[in-house]
Amino acid sequence: MTKRKSPDRVLIHPYVTEKAMDEMERQNRLEFVVDQRASKADIKKAIEKVYQVKVAKVTTKIGRQGKIAMIRFKKEFSAEEIGSRAGVF
Repeated sequence: MTKRKSPDRVLIHPYVTEKAMDEMERQNRLEFVVDQRASKADIKKAIEKVYQVKVAKVTTKIGRQGKIAMIRFKKEFSAEEIGSRAGVF
């Protein structure tokens, strides 16, 4: 069992690329650079707490920038609206 991390320590910043912007529109998804040690459950809890939304799915990958989480939101929540609150635009 992992110890839950504080949401402000899990989420580092939004990850903005042309592909990420396209996925935001087509798949209701956002990408964030997250703490390397954060689990998918930690990431889901942090996103839900910080942005008051419901997350459908979290996938992760390791890139040059660190650990990147792709968060798909439930249909009733707009990734574009959440992205504007997160500072993507």
